[in-house]
Amino acid sequence: MGLEVIGALVVAAVIGAVLGFFGIKKTSQSKVEEASKQADEVITTARLKAKDIQKDAERKNESIKQKKINEAKNKFSQLKADFESHKADQKVSMKDREMEVKNLENSLKQKQEKFQSKVQSLDDRKSDLETKESEIKSVRSNLDTQLKIVAKKKEELENANQKHIEALEKVANLSEADAKEELLQAVKSKAEMDAMAIVKDTITQAKIDANKEAKKIVIQSIQRMCAEYTIENTVSVFNLESDDLKGQIIGREGRNIRALEAATGAEIVVDDTPEAIIISSFDPIRREVCRLSLKRLVADGRIHPARIEEVVAKTRKELDEQIVEIGQRTVMELDIHGLNAYLIKMVGRMRFRSSYGQNLLKHSIETAHLCASMAAELGLNPKQVKMAKRGGLLHDIGKVSEEDSELPHAPLGMKICEKHGENPIICNAVGAHHDEVEMNNIISPIVQACDAISGARPGARREILESYLKRIGELEELAMSHDNVQKAYAMQAGRELRVIVESDKVTDQYAEELSFMISQKIQDEMQYPGQIKVTVIREKRAVNFAR
Repeated sequence: MGLEVIGALVVAAVIGAVLGFFGIKKTSQSKVEEASKQADEVITTARLKAKDIQKDAERKNESIKQKKINEAKNKFSQLKADFESHKADQKVSMKDREMEVKNLENSLKQKQEKFQSKVQSLDDRKSDLETKESEIKSVRSNLDTQLKIVAKKKEELENANQKHIEALEKVANLSEADAKEELLQAVKSKAEMDAMAIVKDTITQAKIDANKEAKKIVIQSIQRMCAEYTIENTVSVFNLESDDLKGQIIGREGRNIRALEAATGAEIVVDDTPEAIIISSFDPIRREVCRLSLKRLVADGRIHPARIEEVVAKTRKELDEQIVEIGQRTVMELDIHGLNAYLIKMVGRMRFRSSYGQNLLKHSIETAHLCASMAAELGLNPKQVKMAKRGGLLHDIGKVSEEDSELPHAPLGMKICEKHGENPIICNAVGAHHDEVEMNNIISPIVQACDAISGARPGARREILESYLKRIGELEELAMSHDNVQKAYAMQAGRELRVIVESDKVTDQYAEELSFMISQKIQDEMQYPGQIKVTVIREKRAVNFAR
């Protein structure tokens, strides 16, 4: 039973496989036939398209060929037409050239005829000139003859005139030269008298017209600012409570007074004057530092070299602050705005400088007020009035300059003002108030006039003090130019030069040699009255601290 089933299954499987094979084969044949049909259709379609493309290409080639043939024909016809036109132009140009040649021949013939006519005219002129030359020769001979006659007559006239003069001299008892001199002198005197009368009348009338207004303006300005100022010299008197303090100030073997003079640069004179000592220096700031330092030392009671240096340094710093405050207060009182800080400091330094018997700051303030009054009287606008006041305050700022310069104080002040941004008009007014710079505005003569009104001194005297201060400064600079020199001070109005050297680097022998060298250099390079004493100070200090 089982074998039969298995055999039936095998038979069924074989039959199924055979049927499947034939079915697949039939399906494959149908697909192959269908594919062959599609391939035939594609080939047929491709052949048709290829034929169409070939026909299109043939049509395009034919059209291009025809187009090129037409272009060639047109080009040929164009070239032919150009050739024929060029040929015609050549014929025309040949004709033109023939005409030009003929015209040139005609013009040459005409020029030749003109040239021949000119040659003929030149020949005619030559003959005329020859004729005129012969006429001129005859006229010249006639002139020579007439000149000889004139010269002969002139000689006869001069002889007759001389005889006439001699006869007149005999009658008048005067020579010809004396007569001329008297006549010229009379005419000259008359002319001078007439000219002097005219000039005098003109000047008188001008003075009558100008002096009235000028006097009015100056007098009004002076009346508004008339004040008396304290005279400050180069000497200050320091009052003491008792003469016992003089010994403390001098110190043991004079060490205190030497230390004070070395620190301040001022000279201290202790003499028989009761309850007073004298502080002398050409530099008022040094003198003021010395005075204030002495005042503090006497009040404190501790007077010795170390304390002196400490007090002097502190006093100098406080004085610098005081100078700035004085400058600020001054510009505020004068209602001057926008002044540079350095210029404000220079204004404060004026307080400690005298100018020919006047305090320089008071003189500058007075000049500023006078400038403002005069500018207002002259009818200047408010801006110019303020500029005049500013120029009056700054006009002598060169006198307190901290710079070492050989310039006079007016040009130096102008340089300082230019450096710190002042208006060019103000700078010119500062530099021109002693005629050392040319004035270029209305403010400059106002400042110059008000400076003269405030100072009330001859203008020539200003160079005396300036040359003196310059000599004092040159003395100190000359000493400082040597090596190992620490400080140098001119004393006794320039009659003594004290030089402080570095004790660590200078020996006693070299100090003596240095004193001699400086004295010889002063003698060779400077001009001065009398004699100058050169003192070189070498001080050895030993400092230690106990802790």
